[in-house]
Amino acid sequence: MIHKDNATRDTLVEFRGVKKTYDGEHLVVKHLDLNIERGEFLTLLGPSGSGKTTCLMMLAGFEFPTGGEIRLDGQLLNKVPPHKRNIGMVFQNYALFPHMTVAQNVAYPLTVRGVDSSTRAAKVKQALDMVQMGKFADRYSAQLSGGQQQRIALARALVFEPKLVLMDEPLGALDKQLREHMQLELKALHQRLGVTFVYVTHDQSEALTMSDRVAVFDQGVIQQLAVVDELYEYPQNQFVAGFIGDNNRINGTVSSVSGGQCGVRLPDGSILNGLNVNSAQPGQNVTACVRPERIRLHAAHAEIPNALRATVSDLIYFGDHVRVRCALPKQDDCFVKIALHDAAALDLSTDAPVRLGIEPERLRIFN
Repeated sequence: MIHKDNATRDTLVEFRGVKKTYDGEHLVVKHLDLNIERGEFLTLLGPSGSGKTTCLMMLAGFEFPTGGEIRLDGQLLNKVPPHKRNIGMVFQNYALFPHMTVAQNVAYPLTVRGVDSSTRAAKVKQALDMVQMGKFADRYSAQLSGGQQQRIALARALVFEPKLVLMDEPLGALDKQLREHMQLELKALHQRLGVTFVYVTHDQSEALTMSDRVAVFDQGVIQQLAVVDELYEYPQNQFVAGFIGDNNRINGTVSSVSGGQCGVRLPDGSILNGLNVNSAQPGQNVTACVRPERIRLHAAHAEIPNALRATVSDLIYFGDHVRVRCALPKQDDCFVKIALHDAAALDLSTDAPVRLGIEPERLRIFN
């Protein structure tokens, strides 16, 4: 992962106060400030309509910002056409030319840049070998599988040695197993080449698997930008907590505030203590969030601090672990993730009363 302090940070791309509207009224991107570091794998993650793809398209040059500035290596890009940006692009549908062979497709960016034929041939061979497709140079795209087409599109984006490679949901059309395989291949390729990758997806597991940092978008705003483990363990707001990974929500009212923590009174009268992330005040309605694997499941008679009374309503087996669905009084169901041997030791069954222990440091409270 990339962990750099401000003194050693090497910025390749800068968004400063960037806005985008298509109709003059509604901002798809709202005052975006973002630095992309040289050599990092940055993923723009968010639901449909969150602004992530518009951000990528403005960087590529297929859209222009309504306001603000975009710079690449210090050069202002706002009015620079796509072909003059030295940026590689991989689309979801790969956008390969069907009338060209694989080699001709990969050579295309070099051809339009006027590279001589011998240099072109050497670079095409190098790019195809890079993605393990050297034997397919004379095939046509219609003769290739989806995974193979994706590799060719990637080779074409890398062949002219761009400073930056942009990818718009490039694995979206692949089946689950192949997609997961290609995620690992892309990550390994990035580490080998050291090129800056900016990747757009709505798939949070894909983002966590591949990225150095993730920018979570919603409603045209970056909700949080962080390295993947920080994003998962320390979400800054309720949207990020819910969008990244599985999350339990428990509603209540702040009963007390002490330093960085607060107590939350639940509808059944019980109180849970947790981290007061957004500085909620006594009397405010809040939502407490906790990951399923951070809850400890105990027998109903156990005397443990910071715990909830619950009833097992379902046991769902996942092979390496069990998800225990628990009913809480006047709340949505809560899920607890436990190892198989722990589930066997507890001898769980449906309708059994249990206690759910939560360490205050693992309970994040948002107003």
